Amino acid sequence: MLYTLRLRDFWWMIFPLLFLLAGLVWFASRFVDPAPPKRIAISTASKTGGYFATGTRYASILKRSGITLDVMPSAGSGENVKRLLNDQSGVQVALLQGGTATTKEAPGVISLGRVYLEPLWVFYRGLDTIDRLSQIKGRRVIIGPDGSGTRQLALELLKSNAVTAENTTLLPLSGPEAIDAISDGSADVAFFTSSPNSPQVQQLMRTPNLRLMSFAQAEAYTRVFPYLSHVTLPKGAMDLEKEIPPQDTAMIAPMAALVVREDLHPALVSLLVEAAKEVHGPGGMFNRIGEFPKPADPEFEMSDDALRFYKNGATFLQRHMPFWLATFIERMVILLVPIATVLIPIIKGGPALYRWRARRKILRWYARLKVLDHRLTAATSHENLLAYTAEIQDIEEAVKQARVPLSYADQYYSLRAAVDLVRQRIAAHGAHPTLASKALTATPSFG
Repeated sequence: MLYTLRLRDFWWMIFPLLFLLAGLVWFASRFVDPAPPKRIAISTASKTGGYFATGTRYASILKRSGITLDVMPSAGSGENVKRLLNDQSGVQVALLQGGTATTKEAPGVISLGRVYLEPLWVFYRGLDTIDRLSQIKGRRVIIGPDGSGTRQLALELLKSNAVTAENTTLLPLSGPEAIDAISDGSADVAFFTSSPNSPQVQQLMRTPNLRLMSFAQAEAYTRVFPYLSHVTLPKGAMDLEKEIPPQDTAMIAPMAALVVREDLHPALVSLLVEAAKEVHGPGGMFNRIGEFPKPADPEFEMSDDALRFYKNGATFLQRHMPFWLATFIERMVILLVPIATVLIPIIKGGPALYRWRARRKILRWYARLKVLDHRLTAATSHENLLAYTAEIQDIEEAVKQARVPLSYADQYYSLRAAVDLVRQRIAAHGAHPTLASKALTATPSFG
């Protein structure tokens, strides 16, 4: 029976392909990044410090893309590193002061670049000019609390000048306590790392009897400590009317680094770098427009995803679509490319599979005819004639009922002719065995 392609046969061909496709999707999905999380956390510093303010600005920018950035205060850069290394802390991002740690000391932490200069402000009391750290030996010096980047930097610098806890009083104060202590004379010297616009710096620059140290050896510090930069606070830069400071001041400044756990989703890396460009790109008192963020870090390995963003910017989809939609499409493309590579050859093999199935129906009956033909050729008596007759009738009836595609009409009718031929030979064998035997010899067999 001839027919065109039916729905059942269509599904017979498509179902294995769908099953294979589902398997490929499952397999590929195990190697494709999941959707980016909608909530992450950044560890900063005290709520009155610059890191916390910077983290808050990052959060407002990420919120536009539907990402919540929780800004977590901390004791400072030292604690930030510990949080990044602790899988249970929930922190994936942090701001670190230069000189706090390196890739060797914090494996699994990578950098998104250096984002801004945070100068070291050294305020001191007294009339005598101090321009070298070795001059503060024996005084009461505020260096910041345990875990803070200021404390770590201050200790490094003081150690290089032979100023230690054995010959100098080191005070672990910060924030309002540190300001009060240096202002009322409870301390002689105070170290702060902060932006020039921070309230504490603005207050101390205007406090009577306090002076800002100008580093006579500023350039030398940058050679001994590569993470430091030599910067100059120009005369009158803080207040032109009152001319604060009264002269150019040489300062040293570490660069703040924006670092993340290496398992942070690549799409969020791009968002964070974009936020850093928006916040720090306009420039400031110590850097030019566009100077920060910098796609380099002397202490941490740079993120490959961050470097790609610095070089190429946001993807086409991210520039023209909402963040969630762009990341979804990008993930699907990544998922479909390997699937298509495997699936296209398989789809091309679909017609071959269809032809094989159609031919198999015809060849199956040819096989039975061939067996019957050989048995008939070898027969020497009439004893199996009834069995042969019954079998050819079964074959003929089955062939009539077989559903064969219209495109195989020629092979179908050839099969029916072959069935009729074998049926005639069986009849001839029953009437004249000897004649049938000669006919068998003259008639080509199947196969």
